[in-house]
Amino acid sequence: MRTKVAIIGAGPAGLLLGQLLHSFGIDNVILERQTPDYVLGRIRAGLLEEGTVSLLDQVGAGARLHQEGLVHHGVELAFGGARHRIDMHAATGKTVTIYGQTEVTLDLMNARKAAGLTSVYSAADVKPHDFDTDHPRVSYVKDGVAHEIACDFIAGCDGFHGVSRASVPASAITSYERVYPFGWLGVLSETPPVSPELIYNNHERGFALCTMRSTHRSRYYVQCPLDDHVDQWSDERFWDELKRRLDQKAADEIVTGPSIEKSIAPLRSFVAEPMRFGRMFLAGDASHIVPPTGAKGLNLAASDVHYLSQALREFYDEKSSAGLDGYSAKALARVWKAVRFSWWMTSMLHKFPDEGDFAARIQIAELDYLVSSKAASASLSENYVGLPF
Repeated sequence: MRTKVAIIGAGPAGLLLGQLLHSFGIDNVILERQTPDYVLGRIRAGLLEEGTVSLLDQVGAGARLHQEGLVHHGVELAFGGARHRIDMHAATGKTVTIYGQTEVTLDLMNARKAAGLTSVYSAADVKPHDFDTDHPRVSYVKDGVAHEIACDFIAGCDGFHGVSRASVPASAITSYERVYPFGWLGVLSETPPVSPELIYNNHERGFALCTMRSTHRSRYYVQCPLDDHVDQWSDERFWDELKRRLDQKAADEIVTGPSIEKSIAPLRSFVAEPMRFGRMFLAGDASHIVPPTGAKGLNLAASDVHYLSQALREFYDEKSSAGLDGYSAKALARVWKAVRFSWWMTSMLHKFPDEGDFAARIQIAELDYLVSSKAASASLSENYVGLPF
């Protein structure tokens, strides 16, 4: 098989890149080692910046999002037993939209199928080759038969554990990492959200987050030790612990119910530099991971593929490699700002086991300043709704 761009990974990054390239008339093939059902079974983020929404609109995959997504103008910070609302729209003129990553993936899958584009699922032993030459290729095995794709460029959109970054010689890549000493226990329930907007809770027992997927489906998180296991957390124990970390009004009004999904996610900050290796480019989680506190993971993947698709369009339409040459530096500049914001939110809201009363008082002082200063609130808002592409 021959194509212009071989995309490894059929998550949101790979699918969005494929649709953007298609809209520019650039042929592409997507390879994914899992089945479509497996990909759609991943429970992930659910908050989209305006820039991400506009990209989905650009590729014709935004209709259902606008019908079912929940537009939020603000966010609430809870500490000291009280809630404080940050009006992000008043500060920035922008909003965010609650719409599950699973739904984004499904919409992009359907758009790709409608366009008749090639996607190979259950592709085993995917490997990029010769990306340091002018003739890169990707090999894979499908139903026991070996295949190869010749291409102009390879896009590694296959996540943190994918083969793309792993194929780069260790001497050519530099990694930066911060692993946090706790995780998030998350529960999905078929219950109405306790609040119309997200509530971020700083509490002496640990962080908690109240969010949602729709007006009838809620997503709640509590900070937990890394060595905890979901089997240790019955639904009753989870709801009891969550209520203890909420303000009294939220604790009284929350509607509990059976969990339909429960999992523990570790938190880490990770960046691999650069994001280009010859004719292979990394995008999304293949290059960087952020803790979910700032809701930046999916949105960073969107900005990456925006930059990459524009660079590839420029290469094919204008015969210029300037965009490709500048891709890594341009993407990483935005990535590091989001890494900083996610680190800051995480540091301000969580209970760190190795830090004592002094650190806890600093957190409260930071939060108190944040909700009482227009400048500080505007800074949070500007980052939360998404820095410009």
